[in-house]
Amino acid sequence: MDPISNNTASSQSANNGTASGPSALSSDFETFLVMLTAQMENQDPLNPLDSQDFATQLATFSGVEQQVKTNDLLAALNSQLLASSMGDMASWVGMEARMAAPAHFEGAPIEIVANPPNFATKAELVVKNDQGGELQRMEIPVSDDPINWAGVAANGQPFDHGTYTFEVESFSNDELLDTHTPDIFTSISEIRTIDNSAVVVTQGGQIYPASLVTGLR
Repeated sequence: MDPISNNTASSQSANNGTASGPSALSSDFETFLVMLTAQMENQDPLNPLDSQDFATQLATFSGVEQQVKTNDLLAALNSQLLASSMGDMASWVGMEARMAAPAHFEGAPIEIVANPPNFATKAELVVKNDQGGELQRMEIPVSDDPINWAGVAANGQPFDHGTYTFEVESFSNDELLDTHTPDIFTSISEIRTIDNSAVVVTQGGQIYPASLVTGLR
């Protein structure tokens, strides 16, 4: 193969190693077209491009083109599936979602499903602010029954309105066995898409992936 052919192969190899996705394939497609045209225009009349090499490059050209079209079709299909999913989730608005996530407090008690391991002898609910600082710690039943966090400090003063994170620490004979984020119930105010993924907007404006929702009521 002549030097221009070698340059073509090298450029393709470099592009494949540094880019991915539909935009990268489109760029490779345009680059391949320009370089193939230049190769044909500048070939040596006394030593023209071998017909087998020419056929190989045309096959590569066709393969790149088909790959671009396939990716475009897959992107369109994904958009259709997402739109259908959004339609199905429209009924979630106004319902309460169960998820392991922070909760927004506005004065009303927050329902929490702590669900500590049943072999634990003691469990504690740890309440943290939105910067991760511990604000409150209280003992809770070793049970999967829901509990209500009233949002009131030990001195009887209510906590400020805002977002709070919960953790459940489980113990056996004062030895820490497990720490996990409990489920909370929170109202869904909106369903939207971000980066081609469905998300839920909860009370207080928090945004979480729809995949976090494990129950509705």
